[in-house]
Amino acid sequence: MSTRLLLSSAVRRLRPLSASPLITSTAHSFSVHRLFSKPVPFSVRQISSRTARILNAKEEKANLQKNNPDVQADLYADFLEHGYPQFVIDRYQNRSIARNKTCDAYYLEALSRTGQTSPLKAAATSPATASTGAGAAEPVMMPPSWSRAGNTGNKGDPIHVVIQDAKGSLLFRYVRLGVTFGFSTFLVIVMISIVSESASFLKGPPQANRDTSVTQPTVRFSDVHGVDEARADLEEVVDFLRDPSKFTGLGGRLPKGVLLTGPPGTGKTLLARAVAGEAGVPFFFMSGSEFDEMYVGVGAKRVRELFAAAKAKAPSIVFIDELDAIGGKRNSRDQAYVKQTLNQLLVDLDGFSQTTGVIFIAATNFPDLLDPALTRPGRFDKIVNVDLPDVRGRIAILRHHMKNVTTSKSVDVDAIARGTPGFSGADLQNLVNQAAIYASRQDAVAVDTAHFEWAKDKILMGAEKTTMVLTEDSKRLTAYHEAGHALMAMYTPGATALYKATILPRGRALGVTFQLPEMDKYSQSKKEILAQIDVCMGGKAAEELINGVENVTSGCSSDLRQATKVARAMVASYGMSEKVGPVELSEDWNQWSATTREIAESEIRNVLQTSEDRAQKLLRDRSVELKRLAEALIEYETLDRQDIERAVRGEKPEKPLPTKKTNEIVEKPSSAGGLLPAPAPVARARS
Repeated sequence: MSTRLLLSSAVRRLRPLSASPLITSTAHSFSVHRLFSKPVPFSVRQISSRTARILNAKEEKANLQKNNPDVQADLYADFLEHGYPQFVIDRYQNRSIARNKTCDAYYLEALSRTGQTSPLKAAATSPATASTGAGAAEPVMMPPSWSRAGNTGNKGDPIHVVIQDAKGSLLFRYVRLGVTFGFSTFLVIVMISIVSESASFLKGPPQANRDTSVTQPTVRFSDVHGVDEARADLEEVVDFLRDPSKFTGLGGRLPKGVLLTGPPGTGKTLLARAVAGEAGVPFFFMSGSEFDEMYVGVGAKRVRELFAAAKAKAPSIVFIDELDAIGGKRNSRDQAYVKQTLNQLLVDLDGFSQTTGVIFIAATNFPDLLDPALTRPGRFDKIVNVDLPDVRGRIAILRHHMKNVTTSKSVDVDAIARGTPGFSGADLQNLVNQAAIYASRQDAVAVDTAHFEWAKDKILMGAEKTTMVLTEDSKRLTAYHEAGHALMAMYTPGATALYKATILPRGRALGVTFQLPEMDKYSQSKKEILAQIDVCMGGKAAEELINGVENVTSGCSSDLRQATKVARAMVASYGMSEKVGPVELSEDWNQWSATTREIAESEIRNVLQTSEDRAQKLLRDRSVELKRLAEALIEYETLDRQDIERAVRGEKPEKPLPTKKTNEIVEKPSSAGGLLPAPAPVARARS
């Protein structure tokens, strides 16, 4: 008898175990009872009514004894025997049905017959994984025989599962971990910074509440030399501090502030200390940079504290060094906090009464940078310019510093002072100190003239480089270069007096020819300026005369730079050009017409070219003297003015030959380097 059988694994899983038998026989046909309105058809097999009754009976028995795995195994065996492996799979995957190892074996056999190689694949393709009413897929129970150690899958004997990710997913996981770690670290750093800044803000600025330091200077006017005019202007300040009524009795108004200006090292701070020392009053000293702070308002607070302390100890002196650090010109575009310190200083200066006995002294190297409101009368009533000392001032400064140094009786202080034009008080103090140190290194009993000359040469031309490697060709070229400068300085009318020439590397130069005026000079004539340009051109002209135009080295760059600078000032600033006329062009160079600038540039080039022609003619006419001087420089390395004159006349210099030849040649020569700037405007250096 043919029977049609429709099977549905989803119906079998969700159908109650007490439902009617799965397989029935009615009118010689068999069908599966459905619990859903849309049954899922399965394959149809032909079975007899007797077989159907046996299977239904065993199924009912298995439903009644669902906790008995042996009964379930018997049913699985019948299903497999009659060709229903899908029934075994659907029933086994029901979690309420008991199972044992025999059931597991039948389950695996059913999978094999249906072509499903693993329980997971079976769960994915079988209707037994249909969604339940809750909408979640019911998990699939794997047979214990599939575990590594035959686990049963219960709490006491769990199943061990190893999950291995693909390489792409592992890389993505590491990248995500790195990004997460970096972002977390950034957040931690930001939080730490916020906490530390908050703590610093709560603590307040460091040293904001410190007491203003006050000293009692011991410096007197007798310790200040070379600035007699400035000292005279400050003596009346001392008289006021000693007896204020002497000046106010006739209705006069005393100065509130004194501004000291001038180059560095001229003694501005020393003058302020001498005023306080002579008056015997407290001296409040602060630098302009001490008022600046990263916290807004600290500078203004320190100004208030400084002046309040000075008022409390009046009569007193308040001295601020480097005033331009806080007193620079204000701009309308500046933020308000930028101008707070200066505004507070202006208020405190203007708020003093004439009887307080407090004098404000400030010093700066750049008076042009100060705000006009600060330098107006009523705040700074006295502006004292402290210039470089003249020859008399240098003599006094040298004698003052030599008091503490053991000097030889043969030392001529006047000669040293005449040979140091342009030296400030600090430079002269350094000169004496360097000479004393050098004399101590030489184990001398006293500091003599040679020691002072060595110190002066070191300050003017730089320290000697006795270990620098030079080739014979390089020394010869340097000797002719410096000899050209020296001859131009000797035979050019109006040139500054020659001081010394050397081919020893000093500072940043391979050789130096130095000129020093015999007396202080405060202006230059056109003749002297042209002579200065001619001396600059002497080195290049000597190289062309000896080696040819094609072999001139780059060592002339510094000379050309200096010559161009002087020629440009001569034409554009001094009005010494007939074509340009008495016009000052350098300050507003770009505002002049192109024609005017072209004429000025043509005149500058003409001045330089004419100077070079004069230098070449002079050295050609005196080629014998040039050769004599160059050979003497190669032999003696350093010559002063008297020795240079003897060498030019063909006589031997009086100085002894160097006991140890310096700058020995250890390798083949190489090309000379670029010329470096001279130590002073009158020095001619070759590098």
